[in-house]
Amino acid sequence: MTALPLPPDVAPAPGPLQDDFHRFMRVWATGIAVVTSRRAQRPMGCTVTAITSVSLRPALLLVSLARDSRTLAAIQEEGAFGVNVLSAEQTGLAGHFATVPGDRFAEVPHHLVEGVPLLNEALATAVCQVEHTITVADHALVLGHPGRYGGIRALAPLIRFGGSNVHLPRN
Repeated sequence: MTALPLPPDVAPAPGPLQDDFHRFMRVWATGIAVVTSRRAQRPMGCTVTAITSVSLRPALLLVSLARDSRTLAAIQEEGAFGVNVLSAEQTGLAGHFATVPGDRFAEVPHHLVEGVPLLNEALATAVCQVEHTITVADHALVLGHPGRYGGIRALAPLIRFGGSNVHLPRN
């Protein structure tokens, strides 16, 4: 694909102001998940909102993690990760996996599937094998092939919108 230059009057500024970018992203509603893996046999996990399907054939998921994330280090070491989609009742888990230092799994019920920790009460889970990792700025984009799915339950998902967690009613 060839990129054409933009006319000067619509050319983007050298870079968006961080506050403007933050306000822009707050109007994008997105699901909340906990991405998990293991490092030295210890479960690791963190809350994410940057997850998307890339392809249906083959099935491919993308998660975005900070380059200094312990969960990213675990994924790179293990070559596999779990995606645990949270339900509207799991706001507390979203905060727990975003802020608690140390062993985030100490009091969280979980089990292993193919060596990957999954949350027992997640709305839905998938175990992915890493296909590729791409470093972009201060994050890494991890592409994975989901192979095992579980826990798909008839509950409302937990959604992030406007800087808050919101509940989307389930029809």
